[in-house]
Amino acid sequence: MAGGLCLHRFRVLKFSTTIPRMSLRLSGPAIFFVLFIACVFVVRADAQQSAPAASGARILLLPRRIVSGERATLAVLDVNGRLTPGVTVNFSNGDRFTTDATGRALFVAPLNPGVIFGSIGGRTGRAFTTILLPSEATSASLEVSSAPRVASLTDRFEILGQSFCGDADANQVTIAGQPAIVLASSPTALVILPPPDLQAGGAAVQISCAKRQSAAFSVTFVGLELEADSSPLKPGEHRALTVRVRGTTAKIALEAWNLAPEIAELSGGNPVRASSRGGAENLAKFEVLGRKSGSFLISIRLVPPLGLPLPGNLPQ
Repeated sequence: MAGGLCLHRFRVLKFSTTIPRMSLRLSGPAIFFVLFIACVFVVRADAQQSAPAASGARILLLPRRIVSGERATLAVLDVNGRLTPGVTVNFSNGDRFTTDATGRALFVAPLNPGVIFGSIGGRTGRAFTTILLPSEATSASLEVSSAPRVASLTDRFEILGQSFCGDADANQVTIAGQPAIVLASSPTALVILPPPDLQAGGAAVQISCAKRQSAAFSVTFVGLELEADSSPLKPGEHRALTVRVRGTTAKIALEAWNLAPEIAELSGGNPVRASSRGGAENLAKFEVLGRKSGSFLISIRLVPPLGLPLPGNLPQ
């Protein structure tokens, strides 16, 4: 498998904002620099690209549903959204796995059905997945039952169905004819990263595994741009963050996570959701409050609701 997960990062003195592969528009004083981090986390990775440290691991990706006794793949991302090798993942039933050189781990789902929780070693956050019985996930053909109507050009999205491959690399996913990356997988769920050169708008998605192939379905892919004041944030100061949506005039749900709550407070909680206003100027706004001097990190991503897949390649 070839491909990567990339990030735009903006840093101004004591202030930084991170959004996975999101472009930035800055206003205010011009004393800043922009660092573009291009990351490739696959078997054929660039030898000069150093792997992210396991200590930076923050996000655990589990397929939403796994199947009792069947293989599945999890993934771990660092604070910059990079797949991270060498990370220990602990499950609530006592199972423990470590991510490989690709930042993922292949495992066999526990036999007992029900909800199971996973967590990154040394971190407090948890992710969960539901273990299904094989009888609940049996199908002779590869079928997609739920897919997002809208997804980000530069962030992961999830689909549900049957007869996918539990080994992430055994799935072939194409979007507008271009190969996508499967980050996490099970026979009933996939977490997918779009191709890096994908254009905004409607695109046909197709999935195959072990000589089985799904019918094509359509997803509208949108771009997100962050607009932020580049001046240093002071303790007690309120700062607005504006996200501009391109590729659709529909209202889009976004979610912001505060990855450094000791430095700044995200107004409305952590995480906090907001909807873009729709229309030609399709914007969403978030606000942070400075608590003390230091770099703070806010991650903003689209929240795509799942529904019945739209057939074919429909216009946006």
